Amino acid sequence: MSRFRHTWPTIAIFTLALFVRILYNLTVAKAYYPLHDSLYYQAIGFHMLSQHCFCLESYITTVYRTPLWPILIALLSLIFGKSDFFARMLLCILDAGTCVLISLFARDLFQHRVGIIIGIIAALDPTLYIYTGWLYTETLYTFLLFAFCYTLYRLQRRFRLRTVVLSGALVGLLSLTRPNGLLVLLLGIAWLAVMGWLLRHSWRQILSGTLLMAVTACMLIAPWTVRNYEVSHSFVPVATGDGTVLLGAYNNAILNTPGYQGSWVNPLRSSPKIAYAFPLLTCNAPCEVARETAFRDAAIQWIKTHLAAMPYVLAMHLVNMWQPIAPEADMPIYRFPYQFSSKLVLVVLNLFAWPIYALALYGLIMTRGKWRELLFVYLILLFTILENLIFYGSPRFRAPIEPLLLLLSAGAFWWIAHNTLGTPLGHRAGAVLNRFSNMIRSNLVATREISNCAREL
Repeated sequence: MSRFRHTWPTIAIFTLALFVRILYNLTVAKAYYPLHDSLYYQAIGFHMLSQHCFCLESYITTVYRTPLWPILIALLSLIFGKSDFFARMLLCILDAGTCVLISLFARDLFQHRVGIIIGIIAALDPTLYIYTGWLYTETLYTFLLFAFCYTLYRLQRRFRLRTVVLSGALVGLLSLTRPNGLLVLLLGIAWLAVMGWLLRHSWRQILSGTLLMAVTACMLIAPWTVRNYEVSHSFVPVATGDGTVLLGAYNNAILNTPGYQGSWVNPLRSSPKIAYAFPLLTCNAPCEVARETAFRDAAIQWIKTHLAAMPYVLAMHLVNMWQPIAPEADMPIYRFPYQFSSKLVLVVLNLFAWPIYALALYGLIMTRGKWRELLFVYLILLFTILENLIFYGSPRFRAPIEPLLLLLSAGAFWWIAHNTLGTPLGHRAGAVLNRFSNMIRSNLVATREISNCAREL
């Protein structure tokens, strides 16, 4: 019974979060089918089943996409049949797990009740669950990143080798979801060194932990790196794609196209002379490596010749990053905008976003006394913001830090409760609440007496 008393909030938060996400998929995303990037991931997954080939087009190998999400789609299709529905159900489960981790992290850092409150808020927050309705990597990447953050926090409280192995496995899977996961691994290693110095751990322990984390991650990544070398004859650790992102972010169109200032425009539209030098459908792995190199060089050349415009571009990246949501071609709330459910989610999303930003900023300031416990959270926040500045600011690329913003919001709740209860302000607020409750109670009694008299008459 005692054990159930401690676990029921976690079960309740997971159940609520899962219900909200399934409801979203059965209403807003009811008629969803993959397009754009989500269609590419699904196509690769289906080709793995039918052709035993990691190919976007039939029997044409690719190194442009990361492997984990297409592999999961292929496994689900093998078990349940070729459908996007079960992949989206998996995303619902993963995102509900993220809500549980937010609650547990907040409980460990701050207070049990604060953990429950922020867990409920996370379960209802549309900035998390909107990504469960399409087959992009946001939900999977966010879950793995936040789980990695939480394991590092647990590692800080008690240094265990099995926790180190779990951290390495998570960051390895993270890298197979998005290539920038390799940079997160470097951040984790740097964090281990800093924590070892601050907490006075033995250097032998820190070195063994760092080596074990790196080896575990590399054991997951290395087979894919070898595969990439075999098909492309180039060193591609996980995937290419940085050239396409850079050229889409740095071109004349992002300065002159209304509605796209400081955003991203597909190189096929923004730089057609460069893009169409490479085949669109038959570009195999070596061709993709050459294409991404050409795109990257063109983007760097554009930056060099437009230095005066760079402050504006970077400022727009930062502004765009913090918009509550941006129109994405494949997102269900924009694919089906006339549904009442889509309109409702969009309204709720805008109501959630700005208060969460304000609370997160307040929590960031007021929980500075816990900076050791939150150091890796700070590193991930800074890393994500810099990444958006360099590439292109989009609310979609803010998704990985949404759980961190909720965690800092929990810190704001904790600080407010901690610094008002037991103070004159807290006593005054308590007196007002007691007076209000007594007034309600007396009104209920009076109403009951009046109804009794009326019944007797």
